[in-house]
Amino acid sequence: MSMNETPPERALQPVLGHGFADPSLLHEALTHRSRQHGAGSRRRGRHAAPQPASYERLEFLGDRVLGLLVADMLLVQFPREPEGALARRHADLVRKETLAAVAGDVGLAAHIRLPMIEEKDARSNPSLLADVCEAVIAALYLDGGFEVARAFVARYWRHRMTAAVAPPKDPKTALQEWAQGRSLELPTYRLVKTDGLQHQPVFTVAVTVAGAGEGFGTGTSKRLAEAEAAASLLRDLES
Repeated sequence: MSMNETPPERALQPVLGHGFADPSLLHEALTHRSRQHGAGSRRRGRHAAPQPASYERLEFLGDRVLGLLVADMLLVQFPREPEGALARRHADLVRKETLAAVAGDVGLAAHIRLPMIEEKDARSNPSLLADVCEAVIAALYLDGGFEVARAFVARYWRHRMTAAVAPPKDPKTALQEWAQGRSLELPTYRLVKTDGLQHQPVFTVAVTVAGAGEGFGTGTSKRLAEAEAAASLLRDLES
């Protein structure tokens, strides 16, 4: 970086709506692990990382912060909706595609610290953009507290929350209706494998629509894995 260039963590702060007391938090949120080359974390204290600092640890926290904030906003926005409808709205608002879209609104892609060899394709990768977006939410929360994180989420999620009058359909219902609308056989689901500990299993499920394709999903229950598989196949079919 030249003397005249603005560091990413400084350039982003006006867009994020927060001036960081500890810019290293935002630096970490924007850094891919392969950029570190074995460098240790610069931060100390209860959130210090024993391994090279990258967005991954902050992503873990940001996922939980976002989930709680969106759930709280949904309860206020839709006071008469039952739990099932709220759950479908929540799943739609915290999914990878929504996070990647928010990352695009914020302009995160240009500020992610990547090795030169990975930059060409990685900056447009929805999974990377979603992960970094969650990490940035965690950085806001750790540096400024819950209200700072809430203000950011409200700014970029509220219009998405109110755009749909009705809650989105669950993926299994949507896939079934897609197949019926094209006079195809109904989707069939099969358990591919079960991983994890006995008390914490992770299920992998495949869904097939004859003549259309197959999708896969994982989850901590068969129901969640089936929903993820249906969503995955729907994305492929609609693209």
